[in-house]
Amino acid sequence: MAERMVEVDGVELCTESFGDPSDPAVLLVMGAGASMLWWEEGFCRMLAGGGRFVIRYDHRDTGRSVTYGPGRPGYTGADLVDDLGRVLDAHGVSAAHVVGVSAGGAFAQLFALGHAGRVRSLVLISTTSVVPGDRELPPPTGEFVRFVSAAHTDGPDADSVIDRQVAYACLLAGGRRPFDETAARSLARHDVERARDFTAARNHDVLPDGEHAHAPLSSIAVPALVIHGTADPVFPLRHGEALAEQLPEGELLTLEDAGHGVERADWATIVPAILDRTAAA
Repeated sequence: MAERMVEVDGVELCTESFGDPSDPAVLLVMGAGASMLWWEEGFCRMLAGGGRFVIRYDHRDTGRSVTYGPGRPGYTGADLVDDLGRVLDAHGVSAAHVVGVSAGGAFAQLFALGHAGRVRSLVLISTTSVVPGDRELPPPTGEFVRFVSAAHTDGPDADSVIDRQVAYACLLAGGRRPFDETAARSLARHDVERARDFTAARNHDVLPDGEHAHAPLSSIAVPALVIHGTADPVFPLRHGEALAEQLPEGELLTLEDAGHGVERADWATIVPAILDRTAAA
């Protein structure tokens, strides 16, 4: 399917859909600073082939969606949550199954808390609870903290940015499986070349939170699947376990030796799990 620019409430977002619009809708929500390309086309087509109408989109300041000046995002984290509804509105979808990864999983939880009638089920990948619990959870790995804490050393050229993205993807992969640097570099290059301004994604690092719903996760009364890798360097496995425990209809699927994100090696496990969970809803 071709990309489609939509404008809702004065916000221009780039979206793309796969499959039959008459099928149940699945909205894919990527993590902070990442465009929709990181929901790879092959993954989207596998879901669509299972009888789902799949929608992916670029967050603000990523890909071809609206961008803002460096360090001056004209929106909040709450606006990124509300963008889920804007994308659904643009595609004429009243309610969807929402699949979020990393920060996209947090956005999905907040959207379910604030717009309960629009979420038919949740699939939360490589993420953690947006509502503080009473248990102390393990921190990210030291290697991850050092990487994200370091000043950006990439220059203004695309190759420097691509090198950093590849290094970041390698780190997120967790280190227990072979890393496909060629595939990661190809995806990163496509992402950089496609973007309106590939440096704008850094605005996600300085976003104010905005106003969010504060209800407990126990109020989310839809089927939920939590998918988590055992080698996640950002949110160690206990985060996924605790999240599944907080959701009334939550189930946990662990991916052995998987890192943070949706790896090609796990598509054959993740896609059927999403199809099963959305069918149950």
